Amino acid sequence: MSQHNKDIRPLQRFVTTHDDNGQAIFSNRLSEDMPVQNVDQVTFSLAYTSEQFPSQLSGDADIASYERRLSSPPGLSISTGTVCRIVDMPPNTISPMHRTVSLDYGVVLEGEVELLLDSGEKRLLKRGDVAVQRATNHAWRNVTPNEGWSRMLYVLTPCQPVEVKNKGVLGEDLNGMGVKSSE
Repeated sequence: MSQHNKDIRPLQRFVTTHDDNGQAIFSNRLSEDMPVQNVDQVTFSLAYTSEQFPSQLSGDADIASYERRLSSPPGLSISTGTVCRIVDMPPNTISPMHRTVSLDYGVVLEGEVELLLDSGEKRLLKRGDVAVQRATNHAWRNVTPNEGWSRMLYVLTPCQPVEVKNKGVLGEDLNGMGVKSSE
């Protein structure tokens, strides 16, 4: 799936750092074009990752870590760090029902997206709305009017294992999403 088929613009990301005198500057270590990974019918753009939480920024250790991730993207989450990803969904697309092992913040940037839970409950999210996803089983459906693309920003952070009274510990369930398991 190529970026030019979309009715939303290509993405860039700008990483800041410090010069030797502590002044804020833009890092030129990485391209400003956001890397894209096609997963099933959707596009994952890996805006940034960290290996540790809290992050180690000194000496640009986090930039080096993220740079390594670009050649081998993580699963949905990183158990010791964070993932910032933007997902573009074509019109009328629905993701597989899946569960992350993380605390996720999902923000609608473009279009309208329906959040479906395995209980059958659902909510319509519009531009600017936020879903706080707490390791629950869910799916996303692009319901943007006029057959438009949707775009969401996700920030995934580590969480302790989630235990439910009658079910025990809930693990990751990718349900054939086409991404590798989280680490």
